[in-house]
Amino acid sequence: MRLRLLFASLMLVSLSVLHAQDLAGTCHASSSYDLTVKPDSLMFDRPQPAPFHVQVADGSLRTDGAVVRLRAEDQDRLVLFERELRALVPRVRSVADAGVDLAVRAVYEEAAGMQLAPATLAELDRRLAAHAAELKQRIAQSNSTHDWQGDAGQQLADRIGGDLAPLVAADLGQQALAAAMNGDLAEAARLRDQAADLATQLQPRLQRRMQALRPQVLALCPAIRRLADLQQGVRGAGGQPIDLLQVGP
Repeated sequence: MRLRLLFASLMLVSLSVLHAQDLAGTCHASSSYDLTVKPDSLMFDRPQPAPFHVQVADGSLRTDGAVVRLRAEDQDRLVLFERELRALVPRVRSVADAGVDLAVRAVYEEAAGMQLAPATLAELDRRLAAHAAELKQRIAQSNSTHDWQGDAGQQLADRIGGDLAPLVAADLGQQALAAAMNGDLAEAARLRDQAADLATQLQPRLQRRMQALRPQVLALCPAIRRLADLQQGVRGAGGQPIDLLQVGP
């Protein structure tokens, strides 16, 4: 089970830039809202507290369906906010795509170091390529953070992990069986232990590999800080700041 979760989480860590918690760690940015980018508006929603729904569209603002009267300066700020957020979306997608490529390469190189059978490596490469293509298609088509959270994200993780992990575990099991049949009980025990502890052994190394994505994520931070600055002073129907995005020092 741990091995299955490892492969799933590794493939999905490339998409971490879409999640507020990861932006908090890298850019010190967070939001209590989910974001959906529509052709004619930006929709922010959250379960609590109010306002639950905030719509930004061409300089206009609605909170929980109520039109908010804005000063001309605030309208200009929202126009820029929407324009610059929309410009940020393809940059985020590009980083996520790079993360997919990095994750695939990391999984394959770590698997190659296990001395798996050539046929196993070839099949792993084929499956990784298929999952990478699927992930990139989902990234290209996604316009909402909802697409990567809750049941949707978990179902995708389960399917990827369930496809990749048994392939590697079966190969290691066959190696252990062959060693035992040849009388090399020590090698058989080592291989069984390797299979059992694979997630624990691999996870730190794979996480270090994924740090290569960090500079690309960091490059998004100035644009995120700019968005936080643009929303400053804009207030909702109750007079409170809209506070769609928070950025710390």
